[in-house]
Amino acid sequence: MKLAAKVPAFMILPMIGLMSACHSYHVEATVENHTGEAITLLEVDYPSASFGADKLVENGSYHYRFQVRGNGPVSVQYTGANGHQFQLTGPAIRERQEGALDIVLLPGGKAEFHPSLNPQ
Repeated sequence: MKLAAKVPAFMILPMIGLMSACHSYHVEATVENHTGEAITLLEVDYPSASFGADKLVENGSYHYRFQVRGNGPVSVQYTGANGHQFQLTGPAIRERQEGALDIVLLPGGKAEFHPSLNPQ
């Protein structure tokens, strides 16, 4: 006799409901370097953690997937080819948001942040 035939439906349905209720929220982040030069010591901070790269070439991009724990702003810091350090603050994000966050680093220590996150 098969195991499924021995387990009553009233026991299986709650387990299926619990498994389908689990959802892991992720943000797909991309940092693009359009500063006109290679950069070093790239760090992106977000609530409760950070990610980064030692070096990012001109017109290069860096991808990272993360989960938001807590609420707060996204910030980016990096060092330009001349040794000057830049620090920029972007949008605030909240726990349980998911979607994409594109960060475009521009000349002169500027950046554009393009969040596409739900729930808003």
